[in-house]
Amino acid sequence: MWNKTERQGKVDQLKGKAKQAVGSVTGNKKLETEGKIDETVGKVESAVGRTTRKAGDAIAHAGKAVRR
Repeated sequence: MWNKTERQGKVDQLKGKAKQAVGSVTGNKKLETEGKIDETVGKVESAVGRTTRKAGDAIAHAGKAVRR
């Protein structure tokens, strides 16, 4: 299950890809560049969210192991 940060990262990636496509079709280099930036930011957000989720899962797993 994705957390909020992962979800927002995926949304930003899609938004960036859409901006890139529109910018490419219309010849708008600024929009195309904004799209690349949005996509990169989304990838970073997704990675941070994934790391946070995995760290939380590891802590929960360790907590269960200690209780045994």
